[in-house]
Amino acid sequence: MRLRLQTTITLMICLIVVLVLLIVYVMFGMKFSRQAQESLENKAITIARTVSRTPVVIDGLLDKADSGSIQDYATEISAINNVQFVVVMDMQGIRRSHPDVTQIGKHFMGGDETDALHGKETISIAQGSLGYSVRAFSPIFVSEGKQVGAVAVGISLGSVRSAVQQNQWIIYSGILVGGLMGIAGAVLLARKIKRMMFGMEPEEIAKLLEERSAMLQSTKEGILAIDKESRITLVNAEARRLMGSVGMNQDPLSRQVDQFWPLLRMEKVLDNGEPLQDKEVEQSGITLLVNVVPVRVNGTIEGAIATFRDKTEISILLERLSGISLYAEALRAQTHEFMNKLHVIMGLTNMRSYDRLEEYLTDIVQSIRTEADSVVRQVKDPVMVGFLLGKLSRIREADVRLVILGDGMLPESADHDVSRELVTIAGNLLDNALEAVQGTDNKLIEIGFRHEDNLLTLTVCDSGAGISAENGDYLYEQGYSTKGKDRGIGLYLVHRSVTKLGGTIHYKSRDGEGTEFTVQLPYIAKSDDNEL
Repeated sequence: MRLRLQTTITLMICLIVVLVLLIVYVMFGMKFSRQAQESLENKAITIARTVSRTPVVIDGLLDKADSGSIQDYATEISAINNVQFVVVMDMQGIRRSHPDVTQIGKHFMGGDETDALHGKETISIAQGSLGYSVRAFSPIFVSEGKQVGAVAVGISLGSVRSAVQQNQWIIYSGILVGGLMGIAGAVLLARKIKRMMFGMEPEEIAKLLEERSAMLQSTKEGILAIDKESRITLVNAEARRLMGSVGMNQDPLSRQVDQFWPLLRMEKVLDNGEPLQDKEVEQSGITLLVNVVPVRVNGTIEGAIATFRDKTEISILLERLSGISLYAEALRAQTHEFMNKLHVIMGLTNMRSYDRLEEYLTDIVQSIRTEADSVVRQVKDPVMVGFLLGKLSRIREADVRLVILGDGMLPESADHDVSRELVTIAGNLLDNALEAVQGTDNKLIEIGFRHEDNLLTLTVCDSGAGISAENGDYLYEQGYSTKGKDRGIGLYLVHRSVTKLGGTIHYKSRDGEGTEFTVQLPYIAKSDDNEL
């Protein structure tokens, strides 16, 4: 049985949607599950780090406070963060807190606490007194650097599996919704295509095309059709006979009608959309009576058709059609009326209460324009201009004020490699400054450029907490960071770029007063290079 076109299109699109959704599930299902587990692990290690730095816990391990305070604090943290347990242990692995008070004073179970008691943070899965759980361990140090114990935060495997299953259900829901939308889209597309084909099947269209061709070839009027590019696309048998009678024996197909038969003036009909009625064309002693009409599809002119007959074969001439001028006048009147309606719509719109919105939009546009003008005025390198304009938007979204110091200028570099490295340097310094000012009252970042004697000085200042002296010794080492794991890349890249360009970098910082980085680089401006 032959399927209908609408059914075939629907089935094919649905099959493609199903295959795509299956691929998406295979590619992202396991990834999302792993992310859910990692999220819970990160939650546990974060809680463990927080507890390990709490004075109540440290004082309790040093016997400076009531030992029961550790249990109370651990119980409160466990309830607030919805974790299975928060266990504090001393250096011998003896529990100082536990959800089951009868376990306090007993040795920690599982055997995975050893690394934590030797100063390392770890995450593991083990069985303890409360069953299997994901455990995060963090060592506890006093201010002198001496370790006095460790914290274990546990999340039951049931919670982990529940989180994973929740993510999987999100994927399943997304696949279901995507599938339903794909099926609905397939049905709608198939119906639209069906309507575009006037509800006909391909076989019916082929049959109709054959009938049309036979009808055109059998008619007693000459027919010549062109497309919107003025190329001849159709000539029937009678048209070929009449053209042969006036001495036009060349094949007209695909030729430009204004070059092949300019007397028809079909290109004019394409331009103005006005038909030519009963036009007399004399050629080689024969008079043809021609009618040319535009072909419109959905209101757009897609071509034109000319029909013509030998005038001597027509016993009664058609009267010329009139009213073209009235039609043009009507079009002008309609256009004028349409413009009047547009003005009325605009006036009604302006009468609505949009004052505050207008003021707000004006302020935003003015602010952005002022920032852009400041950047373009002082920075002549187009690469750096585009970079700074993008940074301005990001920093503005973070509710931080960025000031470009007005005492210097950055000319365009003669070396494109220098421009790229300068973007790396400025970008990472601005990113570090943006992180540094988070949590402060006065969120301010300043950047300045000064170019003198082929030497560029870049300055980036922030109002953050500053850099301690002990951290400054390792500031440019790859992977070193006080902000957590998988950090410590930005300043390493800055130092590498500065070294590559033969420059220097140094900083000034005080705790609580912010940090200022100063970079000096050999920098030949493009104009200077041309003069040389």
